[in-house]
Amino acid sequence: MVGPNGANERRIAGPRLIAIVGPFQGGKTTLLEAILARGGALARQGSTRDGTCLGDSSPEARAHVMSVEPNIAHIDYMGDRMTFIDCPGSVEFIHDMRNVLPVCDAAVVVCEADARKVPALQVVLRELEELRVPRFLFLNKIDLAGGSVRETLQMLQPASRTPLLLRQIPIWENGVASGFIDLALERAFVYREHAPSVVIEMPDGHKPDEKEARYSMLERLADYDDALMEELISEIEPPRDRVFDDLAKELRGGHVAPLLMGSAERGHGVTRLLKALRHEAPGIAQTRERLGVEPQGSALAHVVRTIHTAHGGKLSVARVLRGAFADGATVISSSGVEERIAGLNRLMGSASAKLPRAEEGDTVAFGRLEHIATGETFADGKKAPSRIIEVPPPPPTQVVALHVKDRKDDVRLTAALAKLAEEDPALVFKHDQEAGELKLYGQGEMHLRVTIERLAARFGVAVDSSRPSVAYRETIRDTVSARGRHKKQSGGHGQFGDVVVEVRPRARGEGFAFEERIHGGAVPRQYFSSVEAGSRDALARGPLGFPVVDVAVTLTDGSYHTVDSSDMAFRAAAKIALGEALPKARPVLLEPILAVSIYVPSEAMARASALVSARRGQILGFEPRPGWDGWDVLRAQIPEAEIGDLIVELRSATAGVGAFEMKFDHLAELSGRPAEQVIAAAKQRVSAQAQ
Repeated sequence: MVGPNGANERRIAGPRLIAIVGPFQGGKTTLLEAILARGGALARQGSTRDGTCLGDSSPEARAHVMSVEPNIAHIDYMGDRMTFIDCPGSVEFIHDMRNVLPVCDAAVVVCEADARKVPALQVVLRELEELRVPRFLFLNKIDLAGGSVRETLQMLQPASRTPLLLRQIPIWENGVASGFIDLALERAFVYREHAPSVVIEMPDGHKPDEKEARYSMLERLADYDDALMEELISEIEPPRDRVFDDLAKELRGGHVAPLLMGSAERGHGVTRLLKALRHEAPGIAQTRERLGVEPQGSALAHVVRTIHTAHGGKLSVARVLRGAFADGATVISSSGVEERIAGLNRLMGSASAKLPRAEEGDTVAFGRLEHIATGETFADGKKAPSRIIEVPPPPPTQVVALHVKDRKDDVRLTAALAKLAEEDPALVFKHDQEAGELKLYGQGEMHLRVTIERLAARFGVAVDSSRPSVAYRETIRDTVSARGRHKKQSGGHGQFGDVVVEVRPRARGEGFAFEERIHGGAVPRQYFSSVEAGSRDALARGPLGFPVVDVAVTLTDGSYHTVDSSDMAFRAAAKIALGEALPKARPVLLEPILAVSIYVPSEAMARASALVSARRGQILGFEPRPGWDGWDVLRAQIPEAEIGDLIVELRSATAGVGAFEMKFDHLAELSGRPAEQVIAAAKQRVSAQAQ
């Protein structure tokens, strides 16, 4: 349609990338299925319950009846090519959405008329707002909703910092939404099951509601269009073309978030959603501008997802932001790595089709870019491009220790985890040398469970998981002196070292210190470093079974033999001396204390506080979460041993949206029965290892 300047201000040609996002179990995958069926990409709409959807095809997604990775598919709709990425709604998998959103042209936020899900909606909308991604809201399950749509709009608005713009109102018959009125078109439609809606005469009883709702929509648009404001004041009906132009302009400018409605399961409202995307969503040129990418230059693409396939190797799903790429071309990443493209594929769920080229705006899978990771940018030519955007991985909230069921899988486990962590940057694994454990960090119980299931299903590595060890330490309360003598004679030169050391406590966090107060050369200077090394050896495992910290060791006396003394002998003597001194210095167990910031909706603060108190935590205070209406931050200190499944209980208390960040703060004394249990468990482990 033609705008005031004589140009089509709305419809933009070229491939689009649209993200489908929203709270958990809102119907995102079902909406993707309905879109694919309506766009002719599927003969029939499948069901998530029956496991017949094109998306959520992995064994883990179908076993848990939830999205656990992005689903990618595309349609050709009325001559326009659109790629859709359905992102998981669970907060445990939300990082997948963060990787996708920056290079999307727009997003469809699937929501419900459910006040309990408003905080989860706010979490999703905040990501879009920060990235300035234009967005439509699709009010799903309208067939199950009741009450006023204006009340629903008021309920949803606190989740969005951008004004929500009602684009449609439902037509109610006997308490059921049988159709809708499009406020921009000024037309009424009746729903048809899994088919486009049909235009009907405007029901008489709905005309006043339509007039009032349309005027409210135009008033909001007039906030950004002076000419429209003058027409409204003068009671002049604005041209329909300009209304649509304003809708497109304000959406692309981030001034409004239009609200459409329907039922994904029944295929209601899908055609109007597709037409709104086709005519109003921005294209690759506007997305480039938002990202600060120049329109001219070498071909450029950004990786949004990495997939390791069983037979095709590594695939890097990337959006082409500029130019075009041919199969076999050499590219260079933002980290300076050169790779050769080994295949281009258009993805359709778990299936793929070969392509000779990836054109500007396309979202395709590039084959065998082995050293280019999710979040990186790459270009053709020899000059490394700048990285488009940094998406830091979220801090972990839960950790488990992994143990292979078959020892021969030890090496395969590390290789498999490396591939899974490349696919999912929210996963981190580390080898804890002190505890002898491989620790897997993730975003919650389901995130870790799905990872363990993938290890078995995709890589044939079966593992057990357990709570990881806590890095307990011990220190001393008293100052003690002890002698250590190492003497050994076995033919030829013997070994002789003799030291007297004083061991004393230091302030918490001061660490280890060594000094000497030797007079008259009782111990030659060349052996001082050996005495220090022997002291460190002894501190590696104290009398309670844990590393000893915050102690000072002073070498005060000793003796030596001109022939038999050696570095090794004095090192052994120092270790003996510390072994004598530490048990007498009143050892005490120390446990790590974490500084924790817990983010919850304000109404859940009392429940969050109770969780902290139940875990031996100390509440330091709380405050409003900056920039988040209706949210608070609870500051606390919690023993690491009590963190365990905190995220599980926190999300249970907050309808799935609670989150926290943690970092080591200090070591604190642990005494009484808890300390006895820790020490007994440590002795039991040592005994088991000895056997």
